[in-house]
Amino acid sequence: MKQILFSGVIGLFLTLVGTPLLIKLLARKGYGQYIRDDGPREHASKRGTPTMGGIAFIFATVAAYFLSKLITGYSVTYSGVLVLGLMVGMGLVGFLDDYIKIVKRRSLGLRAKAKMAGQLLGGIAFAVLSLQFEDARGNTPASAKLSFITDFGWTIGPVLFVVWALFMILAMSNGVNLTDGLDGLATGASVLVFGAYTFIGVWQFQESCANAQDLTNPNACYEVRDPLDLAVVSAALMGACLGFLWWNTSPAKIFMGDTGSLALGGVLAGLAICSRTELLLAILGGLFVLITMSVVIQVGSFRMTGKRVFRMAPLQHHFELKGWSEVLVVVRFWIIQGICVIVGLGLFYAGWAAEK
Repeated sequence: MKQILFSGVIGLFLTLVGTPLLIKLLARKGYGQYIRDDGPREHASKRGTPTMGGIAFIFATVAAYFLSKLITGYSVTYSGVLVLGLMVGMGLVGFLDDYIKIVKRRSLGLRAKAKMAGQLLGGIAFAVLSLQFEDARGNTPASAKLSFITDFGWTIGPVLFVVWALFMILAMSNGVNLTDGLDGLATGASVLVFGAYTFIGVWQFQESCANAQDLTNPNACYEVRDPLDLAVVSAALMGACLGFLWWNTSPAKIFMGDTGSLALGGVLAGLAICSRTELLLAILGGLFVLITMSVVIQVGSFRMTGKRVFRMAPLQHHFELKGWSEVLVVVRFWIIQGICVIVGLGLFYAGWAAEK
């Protein structure tokens, strides 16, 4: 378990120390945030705040993972590297989007087709590779079965699995991206989910079928290829995001940008797929789902009836326009996310206890 502790502490340290250096670099180059004119008036003061801060926690997470391996002497695993690769790939798409917005002065960033193509390319590469690399028990990093707290049902096959994985990656990436509208909101919510996945990885390792003494009930253990290493990745992410939150909380000194939000959404989907908790992610990441649905409802209602359900979407801006302060919205949404994590972990434990 030492590698989990080391990865979390190193990730925290690197972003606490490295983020202010990145802030100075971005400010010197004039890479400031573009603010929509149709957003809440209070946001106008944020114009020019350095963005692309996701670079800080992406670098810190990758460095923390490999340094923890170097310090403890443990080997890297296919699952860990694939999940980190997905994070970096999605972060690169977000970086190009941010770069074009800021440097090229094009407010919409990447063209929609180009952005989608980048996300699809990264998602497909992850999905295809995650069905390779069997271990001694025949487990690959991902499974071609649907999962909730473990695999269930029938095998959907590699083609449908790739489609399903792409849906998850795109949904979570855009969900985190929509949530990243207030100082610290998406970062703090992500810390809570990564904490949950650290616990899940450790629990799955302790209750792994590879370590089980009694296999009379195969449903009472977990067939996950590298659960402990997924916990190492999650701990590195939790520490890196927590350190970044120090600088990202209100009033934010830096924003994560699409660089960070797409990376976080992608890595959340990757963790869920590789830990066999795909549908559980909708509960663990409930705040991201809620905010995404607010946009879907708003757009659908306006197109069908010409009326808006919310004063503004995503949901966090609706409450701002109702008079809530930004800090109040963020803290209350963090509480909602915390409740989602508690419910999700409760269901995860209940599923294991029921099989026992």
